[in-house]
Amino acid sequence: MSNSNHAAAHGFTVKAAQPATPLNFVMPADACDCHTHIHGAVETFPYFAGRLYTPGPALPDEMAALHEALGIRRVVIVTPSVYGTDNAATLYGMRARGADARGVAVLGEQVSARELDLMHAAGIRGMRINLHTGGTSDPRLARERFKAAAQRMQARGWHIQIFTTLDMVVALQDDIAASPVPVVLDHFGGAQAAGGVQQAGFEVLLSLLGCGHVYVKISGAYRCSTRAPDYADCTPLAQALLKANADRIVWGSDWPHPHSAVQDATRPAPFYAIDDGRLLNQLADWAPHAVLRRKILVENPARLYDF
Repeated sequence: MSNSNHAAAHGFTVKAAQPATPLNFVMPADACDCHTHIHGAVETFPYFAGRLYTPGPALPDEMAALHEALGIRRVVIVTPSVYGTDNAATLYGMRARGADARGVAVLGEQVSARELDLMHAAGIRGMRINLHTGGTSDPRLARERFKAAAQRMQARGWHIQIFTTLDMVVALQDDIAASPVPVVLDHFGGAQAAGGVQQAGFEVLLSLLGCGHVYVKISGAYRCSTRAPDYADCTPLAQALLKANADRIVWGSDWPHPHSAVQDATRPAPFYAIDDGRLLNQLADWAPHAVLRRKILVENPARLYDF
């Protein structure tokens, strides 16, 4: 999907957006937003020199306001690519939310067992492999990274979270199916709304959900669609994923929605002007029954993230 199409569909804002639309369903108690990011003040949390974009700040109090407006108690904070393997900003955001927060870290090869122990005590429960933003399109290299991560996570009892394309999911399907630890696939597993449920590779994604240890985040609908502000063309994808295995689907906002596709670290990247209230209201179409929404928002995250 081109940058110009994204701009035309969503618009941009300098400051991370807050919800403008009230919810059209009752949020269950202990609901969890399973995909967010914190960008701390750059003086305290400097960005990685090799980053491909430079987002503005997105602070814990802003995230708290977002979730108060949406009626969401729990949160999972994921280290974004702009920090490389430095998880300090993620841990800072988690401390601000206390016991209601969990995290997913990006790990360097030299991280010590002591550091991992401290991360676990702080609430980190997974390792992210970002094959999309500054990652790799080489299946062989991706497979090596995945296998190494699985081995590390098996001893720790954490899961692996992967941000990649549907083509790469297909290339890694045997490794994902055989993984000794849970695998979480970001943002509809890389599927695109325009391709529908018949797009190449989507049947592989549905099959992987049947493994029992593979989760898919129905998150970042604006990454899959240009049909703002409702992204209704993501509905067939979400419903197909839920039909395949509703016990392995979680939801995330992807706040604060940085325009990472800019890939020019010499100038600040804006945020997408996403109305997270309107975006979350799509869940009522994807999962019309309150029991199913509770599974997605409460029960599945509690299991996966050890709440």
